[in-house]
Amino acid sequence: MVRPLTEQDSRLVAGKDGERVTVRQRIPSALSVVIRTWHDEAEILNTISGVLPYVPRCLAKCGDITVLSYVEGVPLSSICPKGQPVDSVLIADLAGLLADMTQVARQHLPPLPVSWPRSSRDSGAFLRALAFAAEEQIRRPNWAEFGGLFAMLGIPEDAMVRFAERVPALVRRPFSLLHTDMHRDNVIVSYRGKPPLICVDWELAGFGDPLHDLATHLVRMQYPDYQWPEVVEAWHQAMRRRRPKAVNGLDRDLKHYVAFERAQSVYPDVMRAATSLGDSFDQRDLDAATQEVHRALLAAEEPLRLGHVLDESEIERILFRWRESHGGKARERSAMEIVWQRDERVPLLPGFPAAAVSKALFEEGAASADRVFKGAAHLNTAVRVPGVPCPVMVRRKVGAGNPRERRFLNEHAVLRAIERSKAGVRAPKVLALGTSGLNEPFTIHSYEGPDDVRPPDHPVDGLRPYEADDLVDQLNALTCVDCTDFGRAVFRQDFYKGLCDELVRLVGELPKETADLARELGLPSSHRLGEILDRHTLVPRRPVLLHGDLNPWNLVRRPTGGLTLIDWEMAMVGDALYDLVRHMHLTPTRPEIRERLFARWSERLPEDCTKGWQDDWRVYRWMEVVRSAYVDLDRLVTGDGLDAPNVRRAVDTYAMTLFQATAALGLPAKLTANPHLARALPHGDHGRGRTAGLWVDV
Repeated sequence: MVRPLTEQDSRLVAGKDGERVTVRQRIPSALSVVIRTWHDEAEILNTISGVLPYVPRCLAKCGDITVLSYVEGVPLSSICPKGQPVDSVLIADLAGLLADMTQVARQHLPPLPVSWPRSSRDSGAFLRALAFAAEEQIRRPNWAEFGGLFAMLGIPEDAMVRFAERVPALVRRPFSLLHTDMHRDNVIVSYRGKPPLICVDWELAGFGDPLHDLATHLVRMQYPDYQWPEVVEAWHQAMRRRRPKAVNGLDRDLKHYVAFERAQSVYPDVMRAATSLGDSFDQRDLDAATQEVHRALLAAEEPLRLGHVLDESEIERILFRWRESHGGKARERSAMEIVWQRDERVPLLPGFPAAAVSKALFEEGAASADRVFKGAAHLNTAVRVPGVPCPVMVRRKVGAGNPRERRFLNEHAVLRAIERSKAGVRAPKVLALGTSGLNEPFTIHSYEGPDDVRPPDHPVDGLRPYEADDLVDQLNALTCVDCTDFGRAVFRQDFYKGLCDELVRLVGELPKETADLARELGLPSSHRLGEILDRHTLVPRRPVLLHGDLNPWNLVRRPTGGLTLIDWEMAMVGDALYDLVRHMHLTPTRPEIRERLFARWSERLPEDCTKGWQDDWRVYRWMEVVRSAYVDLDRLVTGDGLDAPNVRRAVDTYAMTLFQATAALGLPAKLTANPHLARALPHGDHGRGRTAGLWVDV
């Protein structure tokens, strides 16, 4: 706030009657969205004013209120709006401001935090300290309120810590005073012209690598892309005159500081966009917030390794749901009704009426991050509903419309058929089906994890012996489920031929970039693959209901023992042998567990479901290895689904998958100089030790 000093004021501060001053007061309820090296702007200004005489002076301070001298002039943003190009003379003057800060000696500054590097030249340690400061001062304080939103958007809890761990060795540069927030609103074009530009708002000032100041300036000034080289060169020239060693490694290291700025900015940008939607907002407000979140996610995608960034329509729906449950008075209205429309295919249950559905949707938007489980195809949120004894799971589809691997049955229909059969298959119960928010479909299932809504326990390292027995018993129970309601489901008459045709279709529809890389790696075209697949003929077996995707994360360990089978999205009708073999392909399976599974399976299942299995299981195994070679390669190229744990593990072991697939096809693996190869094969310690004990014979 800017106001003139009264006669009484002028006796209390070092100013004249009528002189304008700036009164600043920190708002206690404001979001913690910035990194602060020091917490007292007045102390900073008092220590640097002797070296930088044109910065504002602290005239008085009382508690959280600070009175500063007023800087006469207009903000740069008023004469050069954001996104507009900046005059070359102005660029040179801005670079000079940044270079001037190197003249402030370390002893003129307040004490540094204990987390700051001990050496005043260790640039790598400084960047790591910044990343950990973002974790401590921005991410953690806001996670309780916004963690669920970040999880829905695909930002993992440890993203910033992992960024810090990946900081490479940087060139050593002498540290200096940093402004860290020099954008168009914080630069004043003075009326007197001497100096022409003055920096204000020093509350985020710090001490460290001057490249950090250049990076934040480049990003926050919102220069047009083509002006970045001009700004960097102007900084280089100005800094060489003031502190020559500060430009060491500029070309190599600047990108790392720009990456950090974009990485940490995703937190404040998302939070500000979400909170910009008040208790009442219109479509224009929602569009603006959606675009801001999408922009922030795209900027942070590479530095935080986010994988696939959601499109704007998905972000819009997530923001809408989150705001429905986080409006100013939303938490006071615990019985608030979320508007939704029921899908007539699933009737309302006496124990889960329409009011319970509304409450579940309300709690979905308010859920904390540890109750949000993001898979390759679904966003799952576990919630407790007042009046309902057990937690439930709200499921929503994510990703663009047509997955590479098609779905053939509706999950809710499969689960209802299992429930009606009373066959003893442990699976979620469908409680509701409908649309809510921006006409977004949802399903509500029973939650199959612990009653205290902790994350489920999955057999990610393979099945224990009694779990292997239980899984076979579940597959046996599936043979008793009536499949007549599913009609002539795909693959039902000639299951192997249907699988082959579907795999050929999938390969033929791969994007050009994936197909070209597959060819470089020695994988055959769709036509050639079809010819190879046609060499095999399998024994006909009675078609039964299959889960279709028994990876470890679709198996939940029960507190009382045994497993529950979840995520029936890829269910189909076909050969029971395929479900068992695909499970062993997707799950680390020790030889003794494999033998146990086959022995019990062949003994327990009906003979018309097992005849000829000894000759056929290797064909399914071979087919799944080949399928993975194409599907996992496509995920590596497109980044789709990489935040799902089952996908992440698959692509981390892609080198082995490729070797197995080409060997199974009788083709040589090709290692070329193709620049995409680094993306296709895991590097670093990805997959190290992950293949131990896997079933790898083909």
